[in-house]
Amino acid sequence: MFQIVDWLNQATLATDSTKTDLLRKVQEVIINKDDSLLDNFLDEVLGFQNDRNQDVRKFIVGFIEEAIKKDPDLLPKVITNLLMLLDDQSVQVQKRVIQAATNVYRSALGWLSRARSVSEEMEAAWNVMARIKVNIVNLVDSDNDGIRTHAVKFLECVVLLQTYPTADSMRRDNDFSLEDIPLTLKIARRRKLEEEATMVFELLVKFHGSQHVSSVNLMTCMGSLTLIAKMRPQFMGRVIAAMETLHTNLPPTLSKSQVSSVRKHLKMQLLNLLKHAASIDYHNNITTLLTDLGATHQENQRAEELNCPVLRRVSKHVDNPQVMKSLPKTEEVRRRQKRLAAENAVIHAVAPKRARVEIPEEVMEDDNTSTEDSMSLSSPSMILPDRTKRQTDLVIDLTEQFIVERLNPELTTQLVMMSMPKLPDTMPPHFSAMYTPIAAAGTHGQIKHVARLMATQLSAAGLGPSGRPSKKLTSTTKVTILNFVMEMSSMDDEDDQVASTKSSVLNVVSGMMDDDSLATKTTLLPAGTSVKPVKQRIKTLKLSEITRPLDVETTDRMLTGSIHRILRAEREAAFGGVSSIRHKMITTIASTFNKLVREEVLVYLLEDLKTRLDLGLAWLYEEYSYMQGFNRVPSFLKKDQSPDSGYNKLLCSLAQGLTDSKDKDFLLKRLYLEAPLITEEATDLLKHMCGDDSRASMGLSLLQDLVIRRPPRQLTFLNALLEHTAHEHLEVRSKAIQCVVELYDRGDLRSIIEEYAIFYLSFLRLPQPPVLLFGPDRGRPNKSDSWSEDIVKACLYLYLALLPNNESLIHELARVYVQTVADVKRIILRLLEQPVRGMGMDSPQLLTLVEECPKGAETLVTRVIHILTEKCPPSAQLVAQVRDLYQTRVSDVRFLIPVLNGLTKKEVIAALPKLIKLNPVVVKEVFNRLLGSHSN
Repeated sequence: MFQIVDWLNQATLATDSTKTDLLRKVQEVIINKDDSLLDNFLDEVLGFQNDRNQDVRKFIVGFIEEAIKKDPDLLPKVITNLLMLLDDQSVQVQKRVIQAATNVYRSALGWLSRARSVSEEMEAAWNVMARIKVNIVNLVDSDNDGIRTHAVKFLECVVLLQTYPTADSMRRDNDFSLEDIPLTLKIARRRKLEEEATMVFELLVKFHGSQHVSSVNLMTCMGSLTLIAKMRPQFMGRVIAAMETLHTNLPPTLSKSQVSSVRKHLKMQLLNLLKHAASIDYHNNITTLLTDLGATHQENQRAEELNCPVLRRVSKHVDNPQVMKSLPKTEEVRRRQKRLAAENAVIHAVAPKRARVEIPEEVMEDDNTSTEDSMSLSSPSMILPDRTKRQTDLVIDLTEQFIVERLNPELTTQLVMMSMPKLPDTMPPHFSAMYTPIAAAGTHGQIKHVARLMATQLSAAGLGPSGRPSKKLTSTTKVTILNFVMEMSSMDDEDDQVASTKSSVLNVVSGMMDDDSLATKTTLLPAGTSVKPVKQRIKTLKLSEITRPLDVETTDRMLTGSIHRILRAEREAAFGGVSSIRHKMITTIASTFNKLVREEVLVYLLEDLKTRLDLGLAWLYEEYSYMQGFNRVPSFLKKDQSPDSGYNKLLCSLAQGLTDSKDKDFLLKRLYLEAPLITEEATDLLKHMCGDDSRASMGLSLLQDLVIRRPPRQLTFLNALLEHTAHEHLEVRSKAIQCVVELYDRGDLRSIIEEYAIFYLSFLRLPQPPVLLFGPDRGRPNKSDSWSEDIVKACLYLYLALLPNNESLIHELARVYVQTVADVKRIILRLLEQPVRGMGMDSPQLLTLVEECPKGAETLVTRVIHILTEKCPPSAQLVAQVRDLYQTRVSDVRFLIPVLNGLTKKEVIAALPKLIKLNPVVVKEVFNRLLGSHSN
């Protein structure tokens, strides 16, 4: 008891998130464990029904429901609270009240039925229950779709509880019906309850046929009507008629997908009804509907097994195996026929002893009237609406028979031709969405189905041969039928019918609360409205009042010890199968606690990163979640650093711990590739590792993988890789150039790499080397003010590596060559040999360079020609280009030396006088080429 008091006190002061948890603990104790405490703490719990949080109010509804289930005698104390919660502003609370009202209403009827005598308090509770029922009937017209759905389920419960079962009724555990209500119960008479249930059923039928009902409400109502027909077979005919009407008049507000869902649901419900033994009289109607709905043709046929005359008669009009499969078992049908025959024999034997009641002959002649209906008609307590309903059904049946006898092909053709002028020019989308081909067109069952639909509409309009009732009917019955037909024909739409039926239901329910009951002296007050002080209230202990805080040193020591024990429990967690929970605990603690805890966990990881890298990555992702705002740090934990700083430090610490040894290269690669984000500092660590000759190969390969697999930061990693293409050390530079060339061959980064190579090539135009070429990360810690051979080569390495892959870059070299100093030009000429040989003499770009030789680049072109003809004779195209250039622009005879053995004899003789005057070394080269010994 003290614990319950403590929980209630905490719930009064708790926040919205924990209040319901505390109240659930109270409910578990006082209802499920010790129900003797329920009455003691009932008012205290119900005092929370006015809480601002709708979840708390929903819990109170559930608490009331469970309390009534446990002790129905509490109904007078809590029923008013339920009525108040039904008017709650929250839709969720209203839906929960309607859902609970189903069980509460069942419990209330059972409570009244078991009572030896009815007290004023019980009568008052029943009146409040009736008010709840009236309010829920009103909610059928609610604007909220979910409230309407729950209201339909409540009306289904009312019909089942307030009607009689039959021998064919489907049974469920703990069923309750009118049979369980004693005849001596005055405040809930069987006759009035059954009348109310009939009106509620009519309301469901009219709601089912409404033109503005949603698909969810429609399928819910369809399921409720099916259940009612299975558990109360006396409504089977009305349910099947309602489904026939729905099949031909689907609501126009449904979309194509909703129409498909509704039709599929309708087919499923009809198949369920077909299995029921009481549906045997309506098999023609059901099978016709199923055929129209496209029941599949499977090979599971039971026609050969049909030995029952009724089923054989039905099977003549049914050729659909799926429908045949759903027919009730032969034994069930035979058992039902024997039972009906026995009941008819008893009725005929007892009939002479009963008081004579005038019964229309048409009703007695109706073949479809069941034994139970005949008994109800013979009862002196039969109400006028039931008789009117039967007369209306009789009118429809006679009209149907009239139409069937005359519905021949000629008349059908005339009807179609008369309707053609009224059809629209284009097919309406609603019609195309709901139309399905009629599989059984022309069969007797289909003709009867069409006749039934036409008879319903004609009778509603007061037309047809049955519009004039038989003379054998009494005058009162005639007037009632005519008034009923006129009323139906005057209604404009389905909404008016629903409203009329609903008002009838309200009148019946209101009539059950007679004046005497309303004038009772007993007035029920809601429990918990004036909450008394909680019994035995105990002052909650506060640790701040009875303890003193520990000093910082002791707190840190205890915290460190706790973390250390968690970290060292790896083997125990693995044996217990909770390794994942331990990982989550460690990562959460490390991400949210102070620096001391972080360092303790980090030391533990670095001790054996090979086996604990998964834990490190989990911690890294936890830090990333806090950095991006996916997770929030609890208010009682204040981090001593920003989230991005914690993530960066952790990533760099793990990377630093893996860069010390070559044995951990695989782990380092996994860390960089699986980390959610690579920070700038972590990138600098990787660049620093690339500058080391022993680790350059692994670091540069990792940078290449990051360029490919990290598109958001692709340019950052590519720039870090390009910087090492001009490195002073050969190992670093060669690996970097290899990685860049591989990326260049992929194609998506060609333009960026070319721009970087041309950017470095343009440095040669400057009078002195730029600062960008120097630094510890470039292998040149000391800056130089003059161009040296190594510095010039650094600007040309990447460019010359790309030249064989893109020969058009040779023109950029010619433009830069013109603007460089003499020392730089000599170095360029020495470095040209290998890339030019790779391009070959037939390269279109080289021939274009020779043809369009820029002014000042003659020495460059001459060097290119010398390299091309050094080991093989010049091609005719190259000779022609050189000849044209010599005759038009270049007057220096040395320009012809590389192609002398390709010139004509006349051209050689004309050039020899000028060649002999040159330097002896040059003259020797001339004769060597003329004699063909230049290759030696």
